[in-house]
Amino acid sequence: MTRTALVVRGGWEGHSPREATDLVIPFLEEEGFAVRVEDGPAVYSDEAVMRGTDLIVQSVTMSTIADDEVRGLRAAVERGTGFAGWHGGIADSFRQSSDYLHLVGGQFATHPPKPDPGPGDEGDRRNFVRYSVEFTPAAADHPITAGLTDFELVTEQYWVLTDDYVDVLATTTLPSRPGDPWHRPVRCPAVWTREWGAGRIFVATPGHSVDILTEPTVATLIRRGLLWAARAS
Repeated sequence: MTRTALVVRGGWEGHSPREATDLVIPFLEEEGFAVRVEDGPAVYSDEAVMRGTDLIVQSVTMSTIADDEVRGLRAAVERGTGFAGWHGGIADSFRQSSDYLHLVGGQFATHPPKPDPGPGDEGDRRNFVRYSVEFTPAAADHPITAGLTDFELVTEQYWVLTDDYVDVLATTTLPSRPGDPWHRPVRCPAVWTREWGAGRIFVATPGHSVDILTEPTVATLIRRGLLWAARAS
């Protein structure tokens, strides 16, 4: 039986939601999914569509969501629809909705910029730092992360606020640098999962740009995460 994946994209264009999701659509089709694409979360309020959806891949940074849309999303996940995404497309979506935040289990807070930006560090690049993503012991046997090793990126490093009901597969540590107002290093989840009713949620914080999404370990994490989150056939 063919499974259905719903790709929901939009919001802030700085995260290239169309180009980013276009990277995973062929993969989903190769894995046997029929893929539907929507430009925004209005589809979440369509119960008939949501009941027939096995996986939602969301890339909507910031933007807003209506109450009936977030109710529809939550109900679908509780029934078993998977919910997955990366970077701001899932961890910095719909800031006005506490119900959305409760579902995802984590929210972008900031990405500390370089303390001393130099030439070429204008715009987004002022927030690009070299940092490590380190896998937790739980990652060794998890189907999303088994066999992967710690890696480094030069891109935005997310400081996220999370609750205790997340299963953390990888972390990143933000240092305390001269001039920072925090006084010790801060470790944040970089990859986590969450089980919600009969559904599964997958979040990876790397993924600011297409080049990061095509980095081999990041690409592997995301592809495995999508398959893990999807409702079983």
